[in-house]
Amino acid sequence: MDNNNPLIEKYIFSYSTPENEILAELTRETNLKAIYPRMLSGPLLGKFLEFVSYMIKPRYILEIGTFTGYSAICLAKGLSEDGRLITIEKNDELNRYSKKSFQKAGLSEKIDLITGNAKEIIPALNMQFDLVFIDADKQEYVDYYTLCFDKINPGGFILADNVLWDGKVVDNSKYHDKETKGIIAFNELIKNDIRVENIIIPFRDGISIIRKI
Repeated sequence: MDNNNPLIEKYIFSYSTPENEILAELTRETNLKAIYPRMLSGPLLGKFLEFVSYMIKPRYILEIGTFTGYSAICLAKGLSEDGRLITIEKNDELNRYSKKSFQKAGLSEKIDLITGNAKEIIPALNMQFDLVFIDADKQEYVDYYTLCFDKINPGGFILADNVLWDGKVVDNSKYHDKETKGIIAFNELIKNDIRVENIIIPFRDGISIIRKI
């Protein structure tokens, strides 16, 4: 499938469940007010995350990279009745968007937003996760994975976004930026880690689904 074909994308949107009113409002606000609004997960990835969460019914989810809170809302929908989502965002200026949306979605009691450096916060988390979503600084993916791995239950899942990085991963001789290098290093690490099995889905900018054995 040609992921860049606008007609295919339009067709997919037309035949997929649309985002609800709260998420649509968050999409509009993000595009109007936030820097780099394309970082928003959006309706297709959001619904994918929501479905994965519903299928797993996790008790604890860790999200690394909140942005304006879209993906956190989608993931939190599938939590078990006593479940919680911990989401980490380093940019405190974005908190006003996410906190307001969490409240509107009726999920404030299920989502803990922590502001700061994920590499400092993750080691201090005293819980085991069933699902982890990585979507923050690309050059730090290896560190995020390494820090959270022992906090994931056997059989638990890690979802990592942007692992195709606009196709730069297949012609890395042209690209020497730290983000591209970080994604390539992450993909190599997962490929060679015998503790997991994974599949990369060419969905949007590529999402890696990793299962801890």
